[in-house]
Amino acid sequence: MSAESVRETRGARLAVSLSGTNLARASDYNQRVVLQAIRTSQETTRVDLCRTTGLTAPTIANITRRLIDAGLVKEIGRLQGPRGQPAIRLTIEPLGCLAIGLNIDRDHLTLVALDLAGEVRGRIGRDVAFALPEDVVAFVKGALDPLLAMAGVGRDRVIGVGVAVPDDLGSIALPGRPPTYEDWIGLSIPALLAPVLPWPVLVDNDAAAAAVGESQSGMGRSVSSFFYILINSGLGGGLMIDRHYVEGANRRSAELGLLPDMTSGVPGAVVQDVVSLSALLHYLATAGFGVASPDDIDHSDPGVQAVLDRWVDVAARALVAPLVNINCLIDPHAIIIGGRLSERLVDALIARLHVQLAEMALPAMAPVIRAGLAGDAPVIGAALLPFLDQLLPSDATLMQVRQGG
Repeated sequence: MSAESVRETRGARLAVSLSGTNLARASDYNQRVVLQAIRTSQETTRVDLCRTTGLTAPTIANITRRLIDAGLVKEIGRLQGPRGQPAIRLTIEPLGCLAIGLNIDRDHLTLVALDLAGEVRGRIGRDVAFALPEDVVAFVKGALDPLLAMAGVGRDRVIGVGVAVPDDLGSIALPGRPPTYEDWIGLSIPALLAPVLPWPVLVDNDAAAAAVGESQSGMGRSVSSFFYILINSGLGGGLMIDRHYVEGANRRSAELGLLPDMTSGVPGAVVQDVVSLSALLHYLATAGFGVASPDDIDHSDPGVQAVLDRWVDVAARALVAPLVNINCLIDPHAIIIGGRLSERLVDALIARLHVQLAEMALPAMAPVIRAGLAGDAPVIGAALLPFLDQLLPSDATLMQVRQGG
């Protein structure tokens, strides 16, 4: 996948603030801010929205009327108070619109339908080792109508599609990768999916999408700054600072998996060679316990468990130096581990990391915690991309408004 095939979506992250702006051409941004304020509340009132956003009462009245007319917000009665006119209660209309998320990874494909409230209305997944482009098209074509049936909506409610995919999908060397997997190199994913997805298609890195998804619907709701570790077929990372995704000058920030592994003694080895599902399954196969998927691992087998314990030790040692650097250079509130690694193994890895990090003389140490969304964080983050692009506030939206003024 070339850089040209990725739309400029990585700047369209969820903004930290719900403060509105009264710039002359910022009405679209203000509407996004108000919608997000309603979306993040179970219910609210226009008075509360004025207080939350800093916008005036007439502005809030105009915006909420537009949102109601668009079917994105609804009134749910009045809030009874001790004096005066009871305030009208407002809440989001979950099925006012829908977004689709697709996660393309080297060992699985997942498609979800996400409503405006952030709830998954339908999910279809399939384990596929190194799916080729035509395999992805066939999967999406076959799963789309059943997915929308699960969600209970028609195609007219879909506003767009987000795709989460690892960087360098066809070129990173992993165990078992077939030569034909290079077909992904230089491929435009929006063009590939255009025949089966008649909506705007936005593409982002899977770890970045996972970090955004976790920020919206997982542990990030209570932790504003965190480093996200995505353990899937490969190893990725994402950095959220004050709920802003930090992408870096070349949009390659937090490339945890490509850091040198100083513990293996193998020249050119990187952390991903040890800490990834591909590495784990290779580790098991080498010990005589080959399985096709992490879901097939038999934890009740003492021999398998012994191998898993050894892998956790090796993986923790490989992660210690990167985590020391993350603590010293970034000082996040938390380091969150997610992905398709089982909760049992994530918890074991976290326990080993806490023991090893406690031995380090660090100025501060962020707790390492398990992600709230686990394996579905990338695809949920992907499904958020159309909302961020069209409806919700982001730094990119406000910058476009300011540049136009």
